[in-house]
Amino acid sequence: MARSTVTRRLLLALPALLALGLLGCAPEPVPEAKPTPTQEQRRQTPDPTPDPGSDPAAPELLLASLAHSDEVAVIDPARAEDEVVRRITVGTAPWGVGVHTDAAGTATGYAATAEGLAIVDLAAGERIALVPFGHPAPSISSGEYRPGGLGLAVSPDGTRVYVAVTEGSGPAWLEVIDTATRSVVQSVPVGVRPFDVLVAPDGSWAATVDHDSFTVTVVDAETFAATTYEVAPFGTVGGLASWEKAHYGAVEADGTIWLPYQGETVVGLDPRTGAQRTVASAANSHAHGTALAETRLLTVGTGAFGSADGTPNLSILDLESGAEQVVPLALPHETVAVWRDADGAEYAAVAGGNTRDEGWDGVTLVVLDGLATREIPVPGYPQVVVTYPAP
Repeated sequence: MARSTVTRRLLLALPALLALGLLGCAPEPVPEAKPTPTQEQRRQTPDPTPDPGSDPAAPELLLASLAHSDEVAVIDPARAEDEVVRRITVGTAPWGVGVHTDAAGTATGYAATAEGLAIVDLAAGERIALVPFGHPAPSISSGEYRPGGLGLAVSPDGTRVYVAVTEGSGPAWLEVIDTATRSVVQSVPVGVRPFDVLVAPDGSWAATVDHDSFTVTVVDAETFAATTYEVAPFGTVGGLASWEKAHYGAVEADGTIWLPYQGETVVGLDPRTGAQRTVASAANSHAHGTALAETRLLTVGTGAFGSADGTPNLSILDLESGAEQVVPLALPHETVAVWRDADGAEYAAVAGGNTRDEGWDGVTLVVLDGLATREIPVPGYPQVVVTYPAP
């Protein structure tokens, strides 16, 4: 599909989508707070040890979950045509995805589906295992409220995959899966509808972003002890019907978890103490996916919901200076990843598969230096996107 055709289709569809009736997205003790790291301390914090198979100068590929199908897509944005270089069957309604590249350069993909954790040989383009969850879905379905695997994160050393598993709108767990034995070794109760899973740069903890309980649950990687922090800069009024809740987070090199809210504020949570600080945003758009490009936080705004009354956009917010650039998007998107081409230029790869089915079948690329955009059609509704080094 030509770029101009895609753009016209999206712009023509926008008024009808905005006219639809919208529904809402659908306390435990907090330890004594200690001061969060200062900006100077964050700058002095050494970067985590890089993945041995990862070269920051190497060209990258995208891996995206195709939420309206049973597949994931490997995408090469550097190609002029046929960007989706491979579609791989993984299981019904994939949500979170992740990749680990070992010292030999072998990339293994993971996808949290409604059926279990899919393990994928990315070079061969095939699923090599499907690990059942410790709390399997009572029924197999698709959509934002479907039971099964939601957020996913891979430990830095690749020995574990952490998957948020839900029964739908009720109980949820962080399931710890050993990649060698391909089995669940622990299930830790967490908050309601954990959209996202994050992992410490040193692998010492994993955390869930518990969308419907206004919380973040941090799980120790050794003891599996869980600590739940309430993170509610707008309060908790409205409960499940509230829009002022976090969906996704991003982890800084020092371990700070950054959580965007409504395109109005971003909360930096210290996962060790629960201490919180905020950075103001002027994006004015209901926040979903987020990612870090060094000190710049990229956040997907999905439009006017709750206290936000703006339109879909991408916020590029410098956490140190507070400077912000806001890029309009034609339709709501869902998640974002930082993609680098062979020359080292950085892009925001924004997945169009909005969980409320108001997005589109594709990925929007935004050049971080210049803010030009380009659309890549990807049939199947790419919902969560991550990057990994091209072989």
